Amino acid sequence: MRSIWNGAISFGLVSIPIKLVNATESHSISFRQIHLGDGGRIRYRKVCELDGEEVPGAEIGKGYEEADGSVIPITDEDLAQLPLATAKTIEIMSFVPAEEIDPLQMDAAYYLAANGATAAKPYTLLREALKRSRKVAIAKYALRGRERLGMLRVVDDVIAMHGLLWPDEIRAPEGVAPEVTVSVREAELDLADALMATLGEVDMDSLHDDYREAVEAMIAAKAGGAFEPTEAVVEPAGGQVIDLMAALEKSVRAAKASRGEAGAGAEAGAGAGAGAGAEVTPIRSKARAGGTGAAAPKAVGGKKSTAASAKKTAAAAAAGTKKKATTGKAAGKSASGKTASGAGGSATAKKTGAAAKKAATPRKRSSA
Repeated sequence: MRSIWNGAISFGLVSIPIKLVNATESHSISFRQIHLGDGGRIRYRKVCELDGEEVPGAEIGKGYEEADGSVIPITDEDLAQLPLATAKTIEIMSFVPAEEIDPLQMDAAYYLAANGATAAKPYTLLREALKRSRKVAIAKYALRGRERLGMLRVVDDVIAMHGLLWPDEIRAPEGVAPEVTVSVREAELDLADALMATLGEVDMDSLHDDYREAVEAMIAAKAGGAFEPTEAVVEPAGGQVIDLMAALEKSVRAAKASRGEAGAGAEAGAGAGAGAGAEVTPIRSKARAGGTGAAAPKAVGGKKSTAASAKKTAAAAAAGTKKKATTGKAAGKSASGKTASGAGGSATAKKTGAAAKKAATPRKRSSA
């Protein structure tokens, strides 16, 4: 990779010669301005406002414009004579935990490559020290005519430097947060956590620029003369969220379904009937005898009917027994009167008494 800056890292009394290499690159597709009538290229020409002539790059310099419109010329020699210690040096000032760096300050990223064999030992020393301390180095350096703030950290076996914005370049977020008071329920936070857990599991290497690929395909098709524009399917932009709970539940189900996770369909049916902003509590079904829902009520009704029938049967049996006992007593008296007249009467009396006794004994009846 081509270096864009040569200098050294000042690490206390240790000086490490390094080369600055871009760590990122842009894959954005750029377009030219053309004349629609004939396709001719439209170019920007640098023209002097005083004489109207186009000026070549070799004759263009720097100048600072005063408030009254007058311009003070500034040459490269003027800038080179400034007492700037970081002109060719990345000066490390301190080491801090990475958590103390606000991501809002992050700017361009660079790789620092050891410049020469003599730089290998101190370069490795600084790299290993950063690894063991689990801290990042805060440094100052000058690049493209201005002094900048940087953060050094280890990426694999290389020291990387992130350009940082100066603290006074970060705007305060005044008037950005919602001005109304909003309360969030625990159930909504639980669903938001579930959605974050589902969407958070992604392979960063699998992400790519779909729009750039579509533009490249369109350019290739137009170059071949086979381009047929199709109307893009654009989902409507989200408006006012009326049912936040339902929207969160639907988002979780959609995220799981897109990843092919099991149970996404069942959850879809379970959450489809959730009311607006309502908490859904599942109802536990009770165990039923016989495995059917209608069996239990019928069994209870049947027991009541059986008890009533048994009660009626017992009452009828008692009434019949009382009647038979009365008849048996009368027969016994009649048999006793006939005993004095002879032996045949005595035998008849015995049979009649036995029948009466048997009738007086209540019979057992089985419950219906």
